[in-house]
Amino acid sequence: MQFARSSWRPGLVLVWCILLWHTEGAWAQNSDEEDLAAVYGDKTSISIATGTRQELSRAPAVASVITAQDIAAMGATTLGQVMESVPGVHVSRQSIALGTIFSFRGIHSFYNPQVLVLINGIPWTEAYAGNRGIPDQLVYVENIARIEVIRGSGSALYGADAFAGVINVITKNADDFKGTEFGTRLGSFNTRESWLLHSTTVGPFDAAFYVRTGHTDGQDSTVQRDFQTTLDGAFGTHASLAPGPLNAYAAGSDLAADLASGNWRMRANYQEREKGLGLGLADTLDPYSRAHSQRTTLDATYQSNQDAPDWDFTGVLAYQDYKVLPSDPAYLLFPPGAFGGAFPNGVYGNPARAERHIDAKLSGLYTGWQGHRIRIGLGGRNENMYQTSEFKNFTFAVIPNVGPALIPLSGLTNASGNPALVYMLPHQRQLTYMFGQDEWSLSKDLTLTAGIRRDNYSDFGGTTNPRAALVWDAAYNLVVKLIYNQAFRAPSFLEQYAINNPVVLGNPSVRPERIASSELVFSWSPHATLQTHVSLYHYQMRDILRQIPNADPITGTTAQNSGSQTGRGLEWEAIWDASRDLRLTANLSLQQSTDDASGQDAGLAPHRHAYLRGDWRFAPRWQLSGAINHVAGRQREPGDTRAPVADYTTVDLSLGRERLLGNWDVKLVIQNLLDRDAREPTFAPGNIPNDIPLPGRTLYLQFNFKM
Repeated sequence: MQFARSSWRPGLVLVWCILLWHTEGAWAQNSDEEDLAAVYGDKTSISIATGTRQELSRAPAVASVITAQDIAAMGATTLGQVMESVPGVHVSRQSIALGTIFSFRGIHSFYNPQVLVLINGIPWTEAYAGNRGIPDQLVYVENIARIEVIRGSGSALYGADAFAGVINVITKNADDFKGTEFGTRLGSFNTRESWLLHSTTVGPFDAAFYVRTGHTDGQDSTVQRDFQTTLDGAFGTHASLAPGPLNAYAAGSDLAADLASGNWRMRANYQEREKGLGLGLADTLDPYSRAHSQRTTLDATYQSNQDAPDWDFTGVLAYQDYKVLPSDPAYLLFPPGAFGGAFPNGVYGNPARAERHIDAKLSGLYTGWQGHRIRIGLGGRNENMYQTSEFKNFTFAVIPNVGPALIPLSGLTNASGNPALVYMLPHQRQLTYMFGQDEWSLSKDLTLTAGIRRDNYSDFGGTTNPRAALVWDAAYNLVVKLIYNQAFRAPSFLEQYAINNPVVLGNPSVRPERIASSELVFSWSPHATLQTHVSLYHYQMRDILRQIPNADPITGTTAQNSGSQTGRGLEWEAIWDASRDLRLTANLSLQQSTDDASGQDAGLAPHRHAYLRGDWRFAPRWQLSGAINHVAGRQREPGDTRAPVADYTTVDLSLGRERLLGNWDVKLVIQNLLDRDAREPTFAPGNIPNDIPLPGRTLYLQFNFKM
């Protein structure tokens, strides 16, 4: 693995800062573990790695934990801002609706289906594109108890899409807070948000309820050029709305309930999301349209407490209904006057869809064999995109020697159910799976975790994925891990069944993407107050799903399994409780991902990413937190001749005071304090030449009331 010498400098600076502050006086201030857990949260255990709670440093995976206290200290307002603090992860943006891209270890794609997001262990993946939907804000941070993250593959436990990483968001229940909490946030860009948390007893149930509503106009960035600007040059027109504002509006509301009694836990959640189109559905500015979605989820979990000798059983049943509703007004794909005046009123489309998912899983943990913890399970999932609809004023045809061209229709036409016009017809598929895993204590200091899972899909067949992890307690304060994983990413309905689209056509014969990865991990605690971790990894992706030009290039592109990618990298992180009142967190990630066919950089993901945060309780009831985030070394995709994306460094600050006014807590948050011009890359061919601007300096004032 080779990196430029300069790529190590951010890491050396962070290491030097920690060593510089590592004094005898600091070591003398041994913090009480219970006090630290109260201030910073429990970061020492995790359940996502094996399905049962265990010590984080000995978990057979490269994992991270972010607590509610972490989230509050950093002043984060979205899941994306939280995830940017995780080593090996960079959070980028889509051009459409500014959707979130969780880029794990250099694996970076537009819809981001290679990352599995779970909410309380339930997949929140839509079948249409394999991602979290648009808009994609899954859960607001005020209702998050903790986030557990696996960096690397996890299909042996979680199946499809646990490819580059797994994020499990655990929401708050009645054990996480008592009584009633109310909060409101006011801030830049006309941001207004309010929420209520309440815990109580309802008959035999310990109950927690959550209500939230809010909106923001979003950042006021200006887009200088869009795709229509390029088309204007080709057609000799001036139709583009650029320069013009980014459509970053966002609004949402939530209702959630969590009920627990004995061995049972039941949850219900209803969400509405409304989001501006960002840079537009066709990389052409659309200042008016908004994507509107509704999501309803229900789940029930039964967990036995050794009802049978040496056995614990868990059963889960979950239901999810997700709708992307028609926009009013319809999405403006291209502005009035586009395509040489062929569309004097503009090109409009209004696709919508609805999906229903049902999940069922039963697993058992057997501990009757000394030195072994054996977990077996089976389950199934039904993914049913039961409704698709579309209104549009265009169709497309292939013109000889020219290629795909948009053809006007006579006004806004209902294409729903018409296989000659609609973008997709309804589809469904079924999944069944079974898995087994053994945590085998080979000796007092050596544990082998081995597992395998078989998934069978009704549309593209089956796949088997093993994993193995050897965890060695090399010393009382040093743990060494050697890990091997295989994983897959299921084709989305978009990749299989898209029709009547001049850009993306589906292919029912595509196969899953595959990945094999190996990792070497060192977890060292030189002192009770200092934890450090170093991870070295290598992966090989194959059968990557891409849109490939057809044999006759004027007929467009079709989804195909084509190409492979090799990646390698290093991740370092450290958490130092310098005193009872000061915690320092730092991480550095270096990665290099190569497109094997071209031998060039795979592009878009940062080669170097450094993060440093300090949380300081400098006076009773006062806390000051600051974070520095450095993103560097982003190349373009192979064939994209634009200059590399500029590096950026941002600084965030958060200042909080508990009980400033009676039971009111007050917090001031400043994001991008230095007002840096930070940008995230757009995909080839570069329809937005100047990429996606991130928000400038942003201020929030937050009030929390606890009864």
